[in-house]
Amino acid sequence: EYDGAGFCGWQRQDHAPSVQAGVEQALSKVADHAVKVVCAGRTDTGVHATWQVIHFDSDAERSCRSWVLGTNSNLPDGVSLLSAQPVSAEFHARFSAQSRRYRYVILNRSVSSALLRHRVSWQHRSLDEGLMQTGADLLVGEHDFSSFRAVACQAKNPVRTVQRLDVSRRGDFVYLDIEANAFLHHMVRNIAGVLMTVGCGERPVEWISEILAFRDRRRGGVTAPASGLYLVGVSYPEAFGVASSGTVPVYG
Repeated sequence: EYDGAGFCGWQRQDHAPSVQAGVEQALSKVADHAVKVVCAGRTDTGVHATWQVIHFDSDAERSCRSWVLGTNSNLPDGVSLLSAQPVSAEFHARFSAQSRRYRYVILNRSVSSALLRHRVSWQHRSLDEGLMQTGADLLVGEHDFSSFRAVACQAKNPVRTVQRLDVSRRGDFVYLDIEANAFLHHMVRNIAGVLMTVGCGERPVEWISEILAFRDRRRGGVTAPASGLYLVGVSYPEAFGVASSGTVPVYG
């Protein structure tokens, strides 16, 4: 798990600290050789994770407990290794994944939070979670999500299958829970931005169907802030014996 506020995202970058660089450096110290890791899904600057899954290869003889304790003693602040286990050579953190799950957290009140400014997104206009759910239902299933991906997205195929998209409220906090076979660059944040636009009454629910039909990011609305987004689970075939989810953030 990691707090994405202090990193330029998961992927290693030359200009700023990344989660990947910190994890590889820590694992390399425990293994006593250079370690390269593969993750289930790369997260952007400011995006958090409660259940990122990685795999790496090593000939070092270490117990699972030693991998966890040794790595955590060398990780930068804001990153923790939760568990470790041996897996078969067929396992791949990215390509073996059947689905990924994200939670997007919105603080919906008239003033922002001094304490949660890097943990949640803030919307001062009142949100109707019922309208947001009605709009969310239009995005469930297999669709071309070209209107919901970043202009710089490098995915060759914009078609994704959203298996569920639930909107709920707990006090001043609105939660978006989304699961899909895979995600495009900025896809969750763009969906969150569109649903908030509908939820505050700025656009009708039908606008979402129009956006899908446009297949054009320029017609797709605002991108919601990264601070409210959490990777909370990755599902794999049972044969691999890999747990599928971590703690889901709850506020309020």
